[in-house]
Amino acid sequence: MIRFTKMNGLGNDFVVIDTRNQKFELTPAKAKWIAYRRFGIGCDQVVLLENSEKADIFMRIFNSDGSEVKACGNATRCVGFMLIEELGKDEVTVQTKSNLLTVKRAGADEVTVNMGEPVFDWDKIPLAQDLDVLQLPLSVGPLEEPAAVSMGNPHIVFFVDDIDAINLRAYGPLLEKHEIFPERTNVSVAEINEDNSIRMKVWERGVGKTLACGTAACATLVLAVTLELIEEPKAVVELPGGKLLIEWHEEGYVLMTGKVATPYHGEFDEALFK
Repeated sequence: MIRFTKMNGLGNDFVVIDTRNQKFELTPAKAKWIAYRRFGIGCDQVVLLENSEKADIFMRIFNSDGSEVKACGNATRCVGFMLIEELGKDEVTVQTKSNLLTVKRAGADEVTVNMGEPVFDWDKIPLAQDLDVLQLPLSVGPLEEPAAVSMGNPHIVFFVDDIDAINLRAYGPLLEKHEIFPERTNVSVAEINEDNSIRMKVWERGVGKTLACGTAACATLVLAVTLELIEEPKAVVELPGGKLLIEWHEEGYVLMTGKVATPYHGEFDEALFK
């Protein structure tokens, strides 16, 4: 039997499998089965934990469609919180395929993650060609000219007057797989409130419409500041699953603070894959 922990950050949910004390090889096909909500366990992403020589843990992330990605902000918060509780420390480090992230306790069920610096270089986001990343020549339905940035994974954000008027299920799949994005992209729509807080919703690459996406919240804050849509480099970002506090520090890195939940622990039989 393979032990797992079910966790979520604002409803963005994960099946976390710790291989430090049990043997389990996670393949794209297995990840897809585990994530399937009708016949598997059900989650947005499957997270595999391994030993690391550079950090307290190495984290691999598989989307519900079986594709592996380099970064996931909410998964980093969940895994960081798990380690903080396990090790009895107030600060831990999590290694991903994208970078090395620091996670600090921010409350009884809250943590802050240093998500690193945003990347605006078109070839590192990446885009298929050299384009103005702050005004991409891209439109679908009522959405047009998004801005792009990488927070360890590619993001585009459309700033609109009313996110509730946008059918993201209709436009998200088209934009995610547009030829401009060789590695696909995460798609967000966001609106700026009068108090400089931000409301947004996300179509996540390889997953679909999710209740929350940490890297998308970071990308949206960074782009709102860059485009001078908000006055301060710090804002409460509200997603369907809850709120995150995002701050773009003057030294370049982005901090994300939010709540973590651990609904249950469980086991599954690996023979189900055979």
